Amino acid sequence: MANAPVQRMSQLMAKTLRDDPADAEVLSHKLLVRAGYVRRTAAGIWSWLPLGLKVLSNVERVVREEMDAIGAQEVLLPALLPREPYEATGRWEEYGAELFRLQDRKGGDYLLGPTHEEIFTLLVKDQASSYKDLPVILYQIQSKYRDEARPRAGILRGREFLMKDSYSFDLDDEGLAHSYALHRAAYQRIFERLGLDYRICAATAGAMGGSKSEEFLAPAEAGEDTFADCPNCDFAANTEAITYELKPVDGSAVPALEEIPTPDTPTIETLAAHLGVPASATLKNLLVKVDGEIVAVGVPGDREVDMDKVEAHFAPAAVELVTETDFAGRPDLVRGYVGPQGLGEKVKYVADPRVAPGTAWITGANKADTHARNVVSGRDFEVDEFVDVVVVRDGDPCPKCGTGLNLDRAIEIGHIFQLGRKYADALKLDVLGQHGKPVRVTMGSYGIGVSRAVAALAEQTADERGLVWSREVAPADVHVVAAGKALQTELALDVSEKLRAAGLRVLVDDRAGVSPGVKFADADLIGVPQILIAGRRSGEGVMELKDRRSGEREELTVDEAIARLTAH
Repeated sequence: MANAPVQRMSQLMAKTLRDDPADAEVLSHKLLVRAGYVRRTAAGIWSWLPLGLKVLSNVERVVREEMDAIGAQEVLLPALLPREPYEATGRWEEYGAELFRLQDRKGGDYLLGPTHEEIFTLLVKDQASSYKDLPVILYQIQSKYRDEARPRAGILRGREFLMKDSYSFDLDDEGLAHSYALHRAAYQRIFERLGLDYRICAATAGAMGGSKSEEFLAPAEAGEDTFADCPNCDFAANTEAITYELKPVDGSAVPALEEIPTPDTPTIETLAAHLGVPASATLKNLLVKVDGEIVAVGVPGDREVDMDKVEAHFAPAAVELVTETDFAGRPDLVRGYVGPQGLGEKVKYVADPRVAPGTAWITGANKADTHARNVVSGRDFEVDEFVDVVVVRDGDPCPKCGTGLNLDRAIEIGHIFQLGRKYADALKLDVLGQHGKPVRVTMGSYGIGVSRAVAALAEQTADERGLVWSREVAPADVHVVAAGKALQTELALDVSEKLRAAGLRVLVDDRAGVSPGVKFADADLIGVPQILIAGRRSGEGVMELKDRRSGEREELTVDEAIARLTAH
């Protein structure tokens, strides 16, 4: 960008706003709109204005440089995609309502790409025929589309967003592990260059499939992910990915099961109060339907069921809560008084590892107004499957060292997956091996939310006056402000040209009829790292240099200011 023309605010297609947009919920949404970086086109759909596009392009540049550095090759695939490859992998249905589906004039089915595993797989199938063609890493930076039910938080959760997605293709698992490690290190360099505070957290693979999966999370109040961070060791994970070991106990001394009358106690709260016991002594049994079949989920009564974990476990099957109609059709299931004993083969029973063999509980007796106590797991009922399904709480023990975990909100800015052969199997991606026999290729998938990274940076670095960009991503290196008089404007424009000639990117506020106070407020709002002011001492050739982040100010001659700025 060296020697790019000076950008004059008098000609800039962007208007700053004094007030927050009425629909703005989070800081980045408020500031990116107020500073003239983006404008809403429709729910979850955003237009990038000149300043915003410069920041977005700078993030792209950093991502591109680091991807190229690991030997990845950039391509650009279509966003409008045919149905058939996604049907072959099952994701035409698995994606559900989030997938934008459409038909052409001939009735052919298409989708707007939410991610491109299938299409990259087919590209390599077309281009690679021998082991000599691998390994290879391909990537693109392209718009993705997901029909979010509730697009919110500005560009943090949109229906159209810019993403870098890359894919590795290797002959064996050892090669995949190497490609995964290359991406992991590249992501660390990318986020460090961008100036993002981030954590690498163990994650679930979800609809992507595959084995190992890690998220890069940027801590921020506006984040939609909750992650757990251990203050004592290096453990960090998305709460959806935290699991605990099954630890059976000796329940041989527990007395026999006993049914007790408990009128009007259909909830854990009413039951605990009636019996004078803590909620943790009770067993909560939540009924859900998995592809229409009723499944009971058991957790300690003082814990909540994490439906995201339940859905992830049963994916791609559809999971929903049972209804009054479901109970009406199953008289053996008594609402508010369900217990795992006696369910038998009629209802599959899934329990959290805390409901380990030998543990004793107070739970429903499968009779109205009746509960049972001394109900022992493994003696009085069997668990079909143990799955960690509780909502993780602050202070829960670290699975690695036992220290109480800290929970924080965060924005997902990157995700890496060892996909393995899921997509290669579905689309029959083979190459001829060294011994003349077909070898099934193994894959990795790696994403970075490019537009989301802009919002994450705004969330983490903004202050009470506005945005605060690092030089790596800022729309300009220096924001020159002419306080208002003709002499000051003349000096500001002259210095701007000298800075441009020295290779700096310059934004100059040369607007006529705008008060100095408004210009200074706009400079803080826009957030360029260095602000150079042509003010009251312009006649003496003296300007004021302000560091946007620290607020420190210094008076310098024009030559000194140029030398200082070009030395950065």
